Formats: sequence, structure tokens, C-alpha cells
Amino acid sequence: MSSTKFKGLALFILAVSQLVMALDYTIIFVAMPSLGQELGFSANHLQWVVSAYSLAFGGFLLIGGRLSDLMGRRRMFMVAMGLFGLGSLLGGLAESQLLLIIARGLQGLGGALLSPATLSLIMSNFEEGPERNRAMGIWASMGGVGMSLGLLLGGLLTSYIGWEATFFVNVPIAIAVILLAPVVLSESKANSATKRYDAAGTVSVTAGLLLVVYYLIQSPVEGWLSLSTLPYVLLGAILLAAFIVIEMRTSEPLISFRLFRNRNLTGAALTAFLFAASFGSLYYFLTLYTQNVLHYSAIQSGLSFLPLTLSAFLGAKLINKLLASVGVTGTITMGMGLGLIGFLLLTRLSETGSFWAMIPGTVIIGIGQALTFTTMFIAGSTGIEPKEQGVASALISTGQQIGGAVGLAVIMAIISAGLGSNTSLEMMMSADLNQAIHTAFLIAAAVTLLGIVVAFIVLKPQKSSKQEEINVTVSH
Repeated sequence: MSSTKFKGLALFILAVSQLVMALDYTIIFVAMPSLGQELGFSANHLQWVVSAYSLAFGGFLLIGGRLSDLMGRRRMFMVAMGLFGLGSLLGGLAESQLLLIIARGLQGLGGALLSPATLSLIMSNFEEGPERNRAMGIWASMGGVGMSLGLLLGGLLTSYIGWEATFFVNVPIAIAVILLAPVVLSESKANSATKRYDAAGTVSVTAGLLLVVYYLIQSPVEGWLSLSTLPYVLLGAILLAAFIVIEMRTSEPLISFRLFRNRNLTGAALTAFLFAASFGSLYYFLTLYTQNVLHYSAIQSGLSFLPLTLSAFLGAKLINKLLASVGVTGTITMGMGLGLIGFLLLTRLSETGSFWAMIPGTVIIGIGQALTFTTMFIAGSTGIEPKEQGVASALISTGQQIGGAVGLAVIMAIISAGLGSNTSLEMMMSADLNQAIHTAFLIAAAVTLLGIVVAFIVLKPQKSSKQEEINVTVSH
């Protein structure tokens, strides 16, 4: 354990790391019109500014979790933050489309290595019980807050400095975290006699995930059965099937399938999938609404997300009482339920509407987002051995990344089918785009309803005697 006098600082840099990862996913949305125009992106190529990050993040998470367990969580944390900072620096300096996309991919790789290392460091640097629960609550809540804060910060930076600032803002943070980590964080790693890295399993699952995520990203543009995309998902499925066979036969598997017997971990991964498929789509479609329907500037669009950001902070404050009174399952159910209500409210947005019409829906969704995001990580860590915390965290984050890709792909496919074409949403007339956004929010609402069902069926109910164990004091 780290020295007591550094516990607060240790929690601070771990929470900031989580905040930066979540923030970086959404901060780019508001900046995309500006950077797209300056660098000459076409509508189809511009999506890769977002997709390159998601592809690398989703594809390398599992190997990131395993490397974190074997090489040392603090060491991997510092390496990952270095990669993330380097990607941010290159992105801000990019003067070509290719360099910017490579920079986003490097950020995604850094995030894939950083995410499991960060959660594992919380498990090893904070004593089991109230101390660890408080730390986990703050860490996880920063993810929910970061996604909404990213849109607000993206608008401010793009309007007053330029889109490059959305990248450069990460660089001093990364440097500060790397310098502080050796001082305030204690090292931890799994005890393994062989430290075998399961090369065959690593290659098969990483390549398989990359191919599947690529298919999910490109299919809404190219077509679900297009010869330019279909081979990718078929090969990806073969590689993932091969991964399962390899893992069942190797003595040092990348992922022990025994982990899936833990209902809390399985339920958390499924919840993460459904959370990203529903809540994760909000930022893209609300940005389209504010900028392409209401024709807001970047700063106006960013400021319109302020109520969402503030409500996410409020939701984080409520987690303590909810976990103590209704447990993990009840808290996730309430979070998903609030998302359902919020998305339905947002289907009433009109092409002649305003910022004020967004507030009821976004405030309710912000609270639900914080409740769900935080609690799914708390659920997923329950009953997991310390040596497998990195992989367990990676499984939840992988569910989140794949869910985000699948959710957006399904929504885009349904919208395209309704229109009878694959017309880019950015190129639609305001009235048609507004209707497409309504469709997206209806689908997101349906997914949150499925999330409620999954929480009740899969997650293991907490006994009343253990409520205190999961009591999380979220204070800032």
C-alpha cells in the first residue's frame, strides 16, 4: 500500500486519468467540424477521427489487462499515460488527415493499456473495505462526468483557442501524472511462476476484436453485406473462435473462462455493453442536433451540455445512499430507468427548438449515466482475485467499447433503412435530421429497458448484511 500521506494524491491522479480517458472520447465531437474543414476531411473520412480511437481502445484492452497484471500495474500505467500523451501531442501538431488519425489511434492504444492498470492500482493501493470503496466510487464517477464534460470543454477550447487545444490539453496532464506516479503509487503485479504471455491467444483475440470493431464502424457506411466489409467480420469471428480453443488448452491463458462464472462480472460486462450502446450514442446525436439542426456554434454547442455535466456530478453524489438502500442491482436499474425517461423526453426536440428544451432530458440522463457507469465497475470487481483485477477490468471496458460500436452501428442501420439510403447525417436537411435523431433516441430508450432486464436477471443480488461493504462515499 502507498504511504498514508499520499493516499489523497494517489486517488487524485487515478481519478484524473479516468476523467481524461472519458473526456477524450467526447471532447473531439464539438471540434470535428473545425478540424474537418481545416484538414479537408470528407464526410466519410471524418468519422475516423472518432473511430480510430475506438478501434484501438476496443482491440487492445484485453492484452492491456493481462500485461498490467504481469508486468506491473504502475509500470503499465506510466507507459500507457506516456503513449496517451504522445498521441495527444501528435494530434495537436497534425497538419494532415493521416497523421491525425494515427494520433487518435495512439491515444486509443494508450487508453486501452491505461484503463485496466488504473482500476488495478485502486485495488492494490487502497485497503479493502470503506477506503477502497470510496476510491472506486470517485474513480468510476469521473468516467460518467468526463463524457459530458468533454463536450463542454471541447466547445470552449475550439471556440477560443482552436481544435488543436482539444489535444494539447492532455499533454501537461500526462507529464504531471507520469512524474507523480512513482512517488504516490505502490507497484503491484500478479504472482506468476512462468509469466507466460500466451502469444497465440493474444494475437488471435486482439486481431479478432480489431476486425470485428472495424466491421461495426464501416458497415453503416459501406453496407452490412458489402464485400469491402463482410470479410473482416468473418475473419474476426474465426479468430475469436480460435482464441476460445487456444484458451481452453493453454496452461497460462490470457483470460480464464472461470471468471465468467462470477455473475457480477458477467452482469457488469453486459451492463457496460448496453450502457455504451444507449448512453454512449447520446453525445454524437446531441452534437448533431445542436450544430446541424439548431446551427449552434462550437461554444454554444459545448455550453448546451453544461446541465448534463452538472447532473452527472449530482448523480455521483447520490450513489452512496442508493447502494446502501437498494444495492448494486437497484442502483443500476434506477440509472437505466432514468436513461429511459430522458431519451423519451429528448424525442420531443424540434427543429425550431432551443437549448432550454434539451434540459429536462439531459439532466435526467446525466444522473442516470453517473449511477450506471459507476456501479457497473463496482459490481464487476466483486469476488475477483487481486491477480485478475486487470483482466476483469479489461473485460468490462471491452464490453463498453464493443457496445458503443454496436449501438451506433445498429442505430445508423435502422436510420438508413428508414430513409432507404446511406446518406450521411451531416448532409441531411434539418427536418430530416431531426427525425433521424428522434429515431436514435427511441432505440437508445429501448436498449436501456433491456439493461434493466439484464440487471435483474444476471447481477447477483447483494445480501443486506453486505450492504455496508459496497457503501461508497463519493465526495469531491
